[in-house]
Amino acid sequence: MNSVERLDVHPRIITALKKAKLTKQATILCMSAADLERTTKLSFFDVSILIKAVAYSLPCPPMRTALSLFNNETHKQGSNKGCRLCLGCQILDGFLRGGILRQGITEVTGESSSGKTQLCLQMCLTVQLPQEHGGLGGGAVYISTEDVFPSKRLHQLTQCFAKRQTLQSASLNLNFSDNVFIEHAADVDDLRNIITHRLPVLLNRGAIKLVIIDSIAALFRVEYSFGEMSKRAKVLRSFGAQLHKLSNLYSIPVVCVNQVSDVIQTDNNRSLSGNKSVIPALGMAWSSMVTTRLMLSRTEQLIQNNNDDESPVTKRRLRVVFAPHLPSSTCLFYVDAAGVHGYQDNPEGFG
Repeated sequence: MNSVERLDVHPRIITALKKAKLTKQATILCMSAADLERTTKLSFFDVSILIKAVAYSLPCPPMRTALSLFNNETHKQGSNKGCRLCLGCQILDGFLRGGILRQGITEVTGESSSGKTQLCLQMCLTVQLPQEHGGLGGGAVYISTEDVFPSKRLHQLTQCFAKRQTLQSASLNLNFSDNVFIEHAADVDDLRNIITHRLPVLLNRGAIKLVIIDSIAALFRVEYSFGEMSKRAKVLRSFGAQLHKLSNLYSIPVVCVNQVSDVIQTDNNRSLSGNKSVIPALGMAWSSMVTTRLMLSRTEQLIQNNNDDESPVTKRRLRVVFAPHLPSSTCLFYVDAAGVHGYQDNPEGFG
């Protein structure tokens, strides 16, 4: 920032600034009008002239509309390739405008058997694709805190995914199983050690482009009693801050699976998942750390999958609860042996 000597003001004001040891315009910008009056002993009129002079001295970029900024960003990034991680399904990727954000925390929440782990396993495979195919060209770290890691299901998805990618592009020759690193966290201290010490070492090597925690709620629900909510909130915020730091530093998406809690049904309550009224667990302390929240739910209805020759599958919903780039909307999907797929006949989707 330029020196105050270059400001177009009366020399008396410049002298007062030097006596107060305010020699940089950046320092003036950080002070309120009242602070400047006290520090420089100048009148309110002189301070207003000073602030206006500093404002006029700043470089002013040309005015641009929001539409021009959006079009320029889309053109530069080639329709979001490289700034999103695709889900491996054209319908779901279209619904999410390219996939999940590359930076920030994406929460996948929902009831048991709604498809949360299935979606995360599929992202462990799509992240390994090159950017021109919707991936990020790297491996994934899967931090499991609940049951035993579903290695058999991952192997099944890997075989189906590799076959599908080979049909789409013969040039891809990836061994998907070799690029998924599994970590197990037995308690909160173990999880803290992983994301604070062990995970940064792995990320420094540049081979990891996705971090998944399944789930963030399991450990905190067990280790903290009702009377320790304040302590739990403090630890959750520190975990969230560390995950955001890693995401921004290494430009990678962080996906956290969350459980749900039942809420008491009242006339004014609105169900967030099917016929039951549930909300994501861990409260506002964790919600404030989440960039994008996706809620999954499973219904009792059967639908015909996109391959009509196969048997019907369970109808599920993916709902955008909040996101910085998406409206609140719902899309249908289903899970089969080959993975997670958006439903083609989707009257609820994209709106």
